[in-house]
Amino acid sequence: MKETQLLKGVLDGCVLQIISKKEIYGYELIQDLRESGFDTMTGGTVYPLLQKLEKKELIKGQLKTSLDGPDRKYFSLTPKGEQYLEAFWKQWQDLTIKVGRLNEMTNKGGKNDI
Repeated sequence: MKETQLLKGVLDGCVLQIISKKEIYGYELIQDLRESGFDTMTGGTVYPLLQKLEKKELIKGQLKTSLDGPDRKYFSLTPKGEQYLEAFWKQWQDLTIKVGRLNEMTNKGGKNDI
């Protein structure tokens, strides 16, 4: 299974987590994701996701002047985004516990342990 299949369900939370720490623009966000180990992350994945999150009012974008070239759109979390992120981490914790439990159960003695 490719990582991209699993990542689809959690990428929103990962992106919101990064945005919760600092105001950030798209390219910088991609670099942060790559530095975190998401080596295959591209603008073709991140920019549509940012648009979706903004449309859902989880983030807000603000155009700011850049000394290095054209203006950049910086994103920050909204209160709704903060609530979403908190719920995401709760669900993530619950899911990892269940998956870990299932792994432990099935590795103890065979298929019939469940």
